[in-house]
Amino acid sequence: MNFTDLGLNTSLLKAIEEVGYTTPTPIQAQAIPMVIEGKDILAAAQTGTGKTAGFTLPLLERLSQSKPQMKKKQIRVLVLTPTRELAAQVADSVKTYGKYMSYRSTVIFGGVGINPQLATLRKGVDIVIATPGRLLDIASQDGIDFSAVETLVLDEADRMLDMGFIHDIKKLMAMMPKQKQTLLFSATFSKEIKALASGLLREPVLVEVARKNSTSEQISQKVYPVDKSRKRELLAQLIKRKNWEQVLVFTRTKHGANRLCKQLEEYSGIKAAAIHGNKSQGARTKALADFKEGRVRVLVATDIAARGIDIDQLPHVVNFELPNVPEDYVHRIGRTGRAGMKGEAVSLVCIDEHELLRNIEKFTKSSIPKVDIEAFRPDPNIKAEPIQNAKRGQKRGGSGNKKKRPTAQKTEENKTPNSRKQRAKEPHAKSIASRLQGKIDKLDKRR
Repeated sequence: MNFTDLGLNTSLLKAIEEVGYTTPTPIQAQAIPMVIEGKDILAAAQTGTGKTAGFTLPLLERLSQSKPQMKKKQIRVLVLTPTRELAAQVADSVKTYGKYMSYRSTVIFGGVGINPQLATLRKGVDIVIATPGRLLDIASQDGIDFSAVETLVLDEADRMLDMGFIHDIKKLMAMMPKQKQTLLFSATFSKEIKALASGLLREPVLVEVARKNSTSEQISQKVYPVDKSRKRELLAQLIKRKNWEQVLVFTRTKHGANRLCKQLEEYSGIKAAAIHGNKSQGARTKALADFKEGRVRVLVATDIAARGIDIDQLPHVVNFELPNVPEDYVHRIGRTGRAGMKGEAVSLVCIDEHELLRNIEKFTKSSIPKVDIEAFRPDPNIKAEPIQNAKRGQKRGGSGNKKKRPTAQKTEENKTPNSRKQRAKEPHAKSIASRLQGKIDKLDKRR
């Protein structure tokens, strides 16, 4: 099958040809015709198999088929993503494939000023790609009108559930018309996703092109056993001896990402940059751009970037620390081996992480080959220490939905109950002090 067989217009086919694609991936071949027909879709496929084009192409086709009269602030298509990086990736896809079409799109997320986003929406936009938190902020300021939404897309829906966005999604959906097309795309197909779909989709078409929770066969996976204290040394040796020029490295924490970048540069002379939730959006964008352009050899990221980094022909992904959640392993290594290309995923595993590794192998139903390097063989006398588990359902960046600091008035109100309790305790304390003083006076008289 070719893209010409999927019912796409000549403008889209021209843009696809310029990108260099001729044959759709399985998820695209199945999903695109169904989306054009207006069906609700529940789709699951391995990461890196072209899900983004699987919904952007047919949505652009549907936009071209009608041009209703729109009011200010009204939109026709809304795409929700869990992270800023993924929102930017989808926006790039829309721009790439729709370059010869007449439509207006914008991307909305936190970490940048909200006023320019409000101004863009006031001018009128057809497609909005957004993170839930910032979009709710805009909706609360009457900055967007959902009444004309024709299609809603939940991209990486499983990740949005993990990050606790379900309540934000329900708030946003309550503002939209009930009669609309809903597309739910996910890299994994869990019970939670099916439960979410049952409440949002109307007679959905099920599209699943890979076995559940599997990793791409295009990715070569390896595990290097090593002591925790020697991971940085081993990573530097692998990069230099194997001449890796572009490496995406995942750590468990933001602090760990910053520290590893500093150590790689100071001790090994390897140019590195970090990307995580504490970085400003400008810093995150610059780090990613420098990595793509080769100005930075190593990009160190937390799981916020696991689904938002789309780099053509990225050759190497390294798990400097294994993730606490097995699903995150699938998404991390899915940054390589994309669009049919070969990729390599390496995990540096210390004794503390043996249980995490077993969970990953059980989840993916596979055994990852172990590579023993004699110079880095783990010390058998080191005992395993517990790893602090990250809380599921915690918003780990990318939404722009920051907790607002309490106002001065609220702060005083919050203090009031404590103050009342304190005043209630004071008479009791005075009574105890009085009785103690009486006993002391009696003892003094006896002396």
